[in-house]
Amino acid sequence: MVPFWKIKPLSEMTRAEWESLCDGCAQCCIIKFEDEDTGRIYHTNVVCELLDIYHCTCTRYAERSTLVPTCLTLNPELVKELSWMPPTCAYRLLAEGKDLPDWHPLVSGDKNSVHRSGNSVRAKVVSARDIDEEDLPDYVVDEDE
Repeated sequence: MVPFWKIKPLSEMTRAEWESLCDGCAQCCIIKFEDEDTGRIYHTNVVCELLDIYHCTCTRYAERSTLVPTCLTLNPELVKELSWMPPTCAYRLLAEGKDLPDWHPLVSGDKNSVHRSGNSVRAKVVSARDIDEEDLPDYVVDEDE
């Protein structure tokens, strides 16, 4: 049987199929800055205060967009517009006509494969609740900074 993500466009997926595409890496939960002059995105090693860093899951998923107004609810149209989405993101990969990597839980059958592959934020980030907001620029991790 051919997996649904290989035959269905993002726009035709059920809610359950759409949600299952998330590999649980939590890279989209990393706080980012945009340079207003250049449009460049700067990544930090700080994640949203709602993220459970070990499990890489949102502790208030259903309410996230209300509690954190900058949290985006992805949809097929928005995925195409967000150039800052990680290159390993299943939504981005499928929108670009690519396949899921071997470590993706839908492929591997193991929800922890994303962590073992090193593609999640586990053990690489700190929570925004543990730092002062004015110190966020000190946490920029882009390589050419």
